[in-house]
Formats: sequence, C-alpha cells, structure tokens
Amino acid sequence: MGYWYLAIAIAAEVIATLALKASNGFSNFTFTAICVVGYAIAFYCLSIVLKTIPIGIAYAIWAGMGICLIASISAVVYKQVPDLPAIIGMLLIILGVVVINVFSKTVSH
Repeated sequence: MGYWYLAIAIAAEVIATLALKASNGFSNFTFTAICVVGYAIAFYCLSIVLKTIPIGIAYAIWAGMGICLIASISAVVYKQVPDLPAIIGMLLIILGVVVINVFSKTVSH
C-alpha cells in the first residue's frame, strides 16, 4: 500500500510544482491554491509512505521521479526542452530508481 501513496505523493508534487510556475509568483489565485493543496497532499501521502518504506528510499524515489516527470511535462507545456546532458542525467536518475527497487534489500515489496 505504501507504493500507492508514494505514487499519489509524486503526482501531487508534480501538479503542485507545475502550478507553482503557472502561479506567476503567487499572483494567480487559482494556480496558487492548486500549488498549496498539491504540496499538502504530497507531504501528507509521503508521511504515510514513511510508515512502511525507509525514508532514504522513499525520498530518492519521490524526488527522482518528480524531477523527471516535471522536466518531461515542462518540455511539452512550457517549451523548456532539456539539452542532451540533462536528458542523460534524468535517465541516470530513472536508472537509479530502478536499481533501488530491483536490487536493494532495504525496499520491502
């Protein structure tokens, strides 16, 4: 069940971060509200995740996947296309998440 909450935390954080950009420095109320609610949901779900998944593992997955998803969506929505070194770096982050989940004995499935 912890991984379901982790997925929700990642999705909420991605939505909140994209809303943070769209809020234009918190000058747009709608996107500011989405940002605040999104981060609240993300941290609430992350706190539930930490009951079953070690903090280092949960945070590595949460942050790593958030980075990659936000960069990918930003490339489409905001036309902020990452260059080749950034893409390689994000692929290494994804590879790190896979290695943690497949090979680490600290991850409970």
